Amino acid sequence: AGKAFRKFIPLFDRVLVERCAAETVTKGGIMIPEKSQGKVLQATVVAVGSGARGKNGEIQPVSVKVGEKVLLPEYGGTKIVLEDKDYYLFRDGDILGKYVD
Repeated sequence: AGKAFRKFIPLFDRVLVERCAAETVTKGGIMIPEKSQGKVLQATVVAVGSGARGKNGEIQPVSVKVGEKVLLPEYGGTKIVLEDKDYYLFRDGDILGKYVD
């Protein structure tokens, strides 16, 4: 996976994420119909920009790191395809939160 991200670096406060796979089967083994799966709002950060310039000219670093699991808004983000895989680009401020172990 690391290879694609040498070819694509997000700019400013943008964050590139890979959405987690939708749950297609319940814990009890029942298949979930596609329309009932809902939007996948969990994603893994795969690349981050260097940060946005604040009012005073200082760079404000992005608040998430590569490898972290984050919660996305239901809508938004820009879909990009790298080496036949779908990724999404969000602004740092659009990411709702991150999961901690």
